[in-house]
Amino acid sequence: MTDMDQALASLKQYFGYESFRPGQAGLVEAILSGRDCLGVMPTGAGKSICYQIPATILDGVTIVISPLVSLMRDQVDSLEDAGIRAGFVNSTQSPDEQGMVLAQAARGECKLLYVAPERLNAPRFLDFAQRVNIALLAVDEAHCVSQWGQDFRPAYLGIGDFIESLPARPRVAAFTATATEQVRRDIVKMLRLSDPYLAVTGFDRPNLFFDVVKLETKAKNAWVCSYAKDHQDESGIVYCATRKETEALAQALVRHGVTATNYHGGLSPDQRDKAQAEFVNDEVQVVVATNAFGMGIDKSNVRYVIHHNMPESIEAYYQEAGRAGRDGEPARCTLLWNESDIVTRRRLLDLDSGNDRLSGPEAEAVRAGHRRLLNTMIGYCRTTSCLHEYMLHYFGEEVDHAAADVSPAAADGPQEAGADQKSGQRGCGNCSNCLSTFSTIDVSDLARAISRCVHDVGQRFGSGKIVQVLAGSKSQDLLSRGLDRCPSYGALEGVSPARVRDVVNQMASDGYLTITEGRLPLVQFGPKAGLTVSPDFHYEMKQVQRKRLTVAPPDASGKVYGSGSSVYSVTAGEVSEEDERLFQALRQVRTGIARKIGKPPYIVFSDKSLRDMCRVKPTDDEAFLEVSGVGQHKLELYGQEFMEAIRQFA
Repeated sequence: MTDMDQALASLKQYFGYESFRPGQAGLVEAILSGRDCLGVMPTGAGKSICYQIPATILDGVTIVISPLVSLMRDQVDSLEDAGIRAGFVNSTQSPDEQGMVLAQAARGECKLLYVAPERLNAPRFLDFAQRVNIALLAVDEAHCVSQWGQDFRPAYLGIGDFIESLPARPRVAAFTATATEQVRRDIVKMLRLSDPYLAVTGFDRPNLFFDVVKLETKAKNAWVCSYAKDHQDESGIVYCATRKETEALAQALVRHGVTATNYHGGLSPDQRDKAQAEFVNDEVQVVVATNAFGMGIDKSNVRYVIHHNMPESIEAYYQEAGRAGRDGEPARCTLLWNESDIVTRRRLLDLDSGNDRLSGPEAEAVRAGHRRLLNTMIGYCRTTSCLHEYMLHYFGEEVDHAAADVSPAAADGPQEAGADQKSGQRGCGNCSNCLSTFSTIDVSDLARAISRCVHDVGQRFGSGKIVQVLAGSKSQDLLSRGLDRCPSYGALEGVSPARVRDVVNQMASDGYLTITEGRLPLVQFGPKAGLTVSPDFHYEMKQVQRKRLTVAPPDASGKVYGSGSSVYSVTAGEVSEEDERLFQALRQVRTGIARKIGKPPYIVFSDKSLRDMCRVKPTDDEAFLEVSGVGQHKLELYGQEFMEAIRQFA
């Protein structure tokens, strides 16, 4: 039997899968052949399988370095549920508990041992590492080794020295979900990987439906509450920019009858642990959190992630939104935004003191880089092109989606009179832009007036004052400055201030204007400002014509998601009403088992496995093993209870 035959047999025995996903087989084969590896795979693509399967075959122990102490117990529970012996050593254990786990690993009773990078310097662990046969060293979240990454962790810098200190160098495999070319080079250099096999499987998550909704700040909470209320049998994460917002929104959800909790860095460790446990164990439906929440979550059945505010970069958004649908089942990622989000993000960039070890030019280069990242995020909010393609382009990946027909039912509401209607005839078919109809609005006159006003006030005021001058405001502050005597005063009287602000921000994005840094950002001319005085200057804004919020109920085709624009189904394939009732019955069985064994429900079985049970409807062992994600050990542990529920349902 070849190495890969053994690997496939282990995959079926322990995890219940017939074949590897894209990218997995090459990494598993390279590890088994003794090569170092670097795997760049999106969240939910199955990175852990790439080192867990070799660990079951190789002679010796596999050390897994993970920065997430909160995840280790879940990962070990999942492995033991699959029939693989595993353990962890971290700061939550007493010295005696740590000693017991290390002794088990030394005796060969533990195939995988999870440790935090800080543990590598501990004398007891160093002594252990000198005495045992380490077959493989797997480095999870490997981007933490790079100072160019957003999650840099100094303890990762010691991994290379740890590897060098071992009596026999093991093969080393590093894994990350997001890594630019610069970060990849850093990983190879800092971990001292030797001629590594590189696998970059692509960043697309086709099971995720991406949606962008422009909403006034005061309307966002109502949108989230309405959405969560209509999807009460699904788990969701809502990300907010501030601690205060997480608390207010969690309270609003509870008032609307949705079970919710909040999570942020200002809570005590016990409070954070409690909030995380309630969410992971399906005791609450929604967690409202700052970006402090997420890296320690391995919950596979998160069906939606909503961003209450615009994140600071595409990379941050991809990582946070990617916590939805890790089981491969359809899930939704919605970004709520407005112009004030842009103002807030720019202000936060200006207030960031940065790294005091950087020189002035270096600090400015970092700030300029952050501004570029923010501008790319603003572009995501404004684009009318495919959202999947926009994100993939950011990561240097091009995708040519096949032409997608857009049904009238998926298109947006009535178009603006005289607008040039554009429909997304090409694209992924799985984002709001590709299922929307856009109108193009001629704003040439508004842009000329704005540019003239910036000139009239000497480029010395912010966007708020520009809007006031153009509107002909009678505010005391404006009159006292003599701004009512500007030639452009009142030039756009009667035009919505919100529309004028939109055009100002669009002009800044397109290079006709710039908005300075600092506590009081000024609107000034950009490199293309001169074009606005040209007689043939023409400027358009593309907008989605959105209906008022309506949330549609589920129909026979499965879950239907309502948004501020249209109604989009994100359930793959047809799901009958009968299968949906069986799915809910199996969820109850799963919850009961999870409560009994004290583990999160998704560790028992993923939503994907429950959906497959609804399709197969197994009533004997052989059929149950045909279900996706069912291995021999899980059949023995849980098979009878699920098959009995299926028999009773039939």
